Amino acid sequence: MSSMNYDERIPNNVDLGSDRRLKRALEKWQPDFLEWWRSVGPQVFSTDEVYLRTAISTQAGGWANFGHVRMPDYRWGVFLADAEKDRVIPAGDDAGSPVWQQVPGEHRNALRRIIVVQADTEPASVEQQRWLADTAPSLYDCRNLFQVNVEEARHLWAMVYLLMAHFGRDGREEADALLTRRSGDPDTPRILDAFNQPCSDWLTFFCFTMFADRDGKYQLASLAESAFDPLSRTCRFMLTEEAHHLFVGTMGLDRVIRRSAQLTKADPNGDARAQGGIDLPTIQKWINHWFSYCLDLFGSEVSTNAADYFASGLKGRYREAAAYDDHRATTGTRTVPTVQGGSLVGQEFPLRLVMNEVLRDDYIADCAKSLARWNRTLADEGVEYRLSLPHRRFFRRQGLYADHPFDLEGQLVDQATWEAHKDAWLPTAEDHAYVESLMKPVVEPGKMANWIAAPPKGINGQPLDFEYVRTDH
Repeated sequence: MSSMNYDERIPNNVDLGSDRRLKRALEKWQPDFLEWWRSVGPQVFSTDEVYLRTAISTQAGGWANFGHVRMPDYRWGVFLADAEKDRVIPAGDDAGSPVWQQVPGEHRNALRRIIVVQADTEPASVEQQRWLADTAPSLYDCRNLFQVNVEEARHLWAMVYLLMAHFGRDGREEADALLTRRSGDPDTPRILDAFNQPCSDWLTFFCFTMFADRDGKYQLASLAESAFDPLSRTCRFMLTEEAHHLFVGTMGLDRVIRRSAQLTKADPNGDARAQGGIDLPTIQKWINHWFSYCLDLFGSEVSTNAADYFASGLKGRYREAAAYDDHRATTGTRTVPTVQGGSLVGQEFPLRLVMNEVLRDDYIADCAKSLARWNRTLADEGVEYRLSLPHRRFFRRQGLYADHPFDLEGQLVDQATWEAHKDAWLPTAEDHAYVESLMKPVVEPGKMANWIAAPPKGINGQPLDFEYVRTDH
């Protein structure tokens, strides 16, 4: 099961040929997908050869092949991780029981909703990023953008397979709707707000892949613990591909930060902008914005839906099977500060009701590791400035803290204080205009835009001046 069959019209490792009804449904959907890709996928270098990796196995080590391919010729397909023998439900009321191979009727609507929401994020990010190649700071970065794009589109295929294989007509209708919604469209927007935000510059792209794709890591990891085994296997392989997206964000920001530090030192007034770079306070504003936006993706701090998903085994905690001893979570509580009478008051909730917050804890800790890396970069460059993550209550639009003003430390403030400080905490129109003014394409192999440092090494052992995108532009 670990090898991919690229001889079929739709590459797969799920023996698609044995299910004629499902195969016909996917083949009927395929032309609509390709039309979606042509119309709102990458619009720059879209027919040029790009040095991309393609999955050839689900086994660790050597699972991908690298080579130049035109993106319209990329072979999107359906790949699941190998089944685990005798796998049991990791969490919830039925923990320890055999996993499900089919969707139980009582969980049909909830599972469909979970899959659709996850699926909707995949094409959304491609739509958000479709013009970015026009201002790529290097061919190395351009290639990384395209790798992210083709894999997000493959993740769409992964979710559509589940919908069509297990949800009948409802699943086929949901699959069609995934190609009709559009990121940022006022009439038919994507489901989650973060995936309707503009992505018109590369600082935003790096923040998006750092923070939004990292949210994806934790959402996929929680679904990889699902009692519904096909969903678990799908997400386990998606996580293999997702790792590169996080690398793009973490290292992309690290390179912007390093170059900002270098230009800060080079300027007699310590002004990176005067040297054509992105100053560190501006980078901090982007971090504040995107980290906070992505905290919303985990849902409300107190959630009956999250409790139900855990109880029924639809989702688990991050690394549920390996990291926890009590997989039922029927005891224990957590104190969650809530806004009452204009102040924060701690309130106790049963553990199952705060499963979103538990997952958010793991996400925040993971993000903090990247912040520590970036601050080591600043120390290495001899700059005293340090970056930080805002508090989890800052600038929230979902959950218990939505519509309440908090400062960067998570303290409740009045509206006047918020208005007086928000331009120092979050990107302004002027900040966006300045960053976008720097976005000029660099298409000579091995060269980088002035505002970003070169990466320490190339892709798959290739040198930095390798022709990652074969173009005459």
